[in-house]
Amino acid sequence: MINVFLLLALVVFVVLYWRWQHIQNLLWARKYKEITLSQPDRQVLLQYMPIYRAMTDADRAALERHVAWFLGEKRILGRDGLRVNRAMELIVAADACLLVLNQSWPLYPNVKEVLLYPSSYYVPQTSQDAAGLVNYHTSVRQGESWPGGTLVLSWHDVLEGNRLPGDGHNLVFHEFAHQLDQQTGQTNGTPQLPSKQDYADWARVFNRAYSNLKSHVAYQMPHVMHSYGATNEAEFFAVLTETFIEKPAQLREYDPELYRLLMRYFKFDPAQWQRY
Repeated sequence: MINVFLLLALVVFVVLYWRWQHIQNLLWARKYKEITLSQPDRQVLLQYMPIYRAMTDADRAALERHVAWFLGEKRILGRDGLRVNRAMELIVAADACLLVLNQSWPLYPNVKEVLLYPSSYYVPQTSQDAAGLVNYHTSVRQGESWPGGTLVLSWHDVLEGNRLPGDGHNLVFHEFAHQLDQQTGQTNGTPQLPSKQDYADWARVFNRAYSNLKSHVAYQMPHVMHSYGATNEAEFFAVLTETFIEKPAQLREYDPELYRLLMRYFKFDPAQWQRY
């Protein structure tokens, strides 16, 4: 009798294990079925997020559904005395969810929490010189994305990224792009893709575009992306994401093949939204 119960328990465990994502999606669908953004919530996004104003009604509805889920599943915490309010949560969540607008839950499965500092913050660092001497210093940062599931953002720079929606700079887009990159277990500029062919196409187009940016920066030639994208492949993907969303027309003209690759990955075309 005990063996029968153990066998049944094992079967139940295996079924739950293999079907857990499906079960969780059903639970989420039930939990968030009636949860929507209120009119004051929408007014916050209309006021502080110009891209939200420019989106179609269907895209706004999809974004709002993601925001409700994000705020229900992730923590947004203040640091250095910053008190996080509803408006701040909405802006961070909406920027983050824009990148995964047409993806299904769970969004950013590795992300557990977002830490908000009032502005740029200091991070202690150590470095070792050629003689083996260890130097202690601090660096000033606006944001970080940790593989363990924590993002750190400067609230001042979050606001600035939304205040100037066409300059190609958005801290939330940048740091959450790193999270998309890190879903593969590496941080190398290649996010999780659906097929081997997608990886092959990504490597060909992405590597060519990255090499072009490095050359253009080195020889002071015109380029649509910020020069920081030439730092390494991971930063190139993050900067490219900012550029794709905030300067779509310029990026499409600069590199049509790269633009098509990004549309295929993100599953939307930001150039179709009425520009602000």
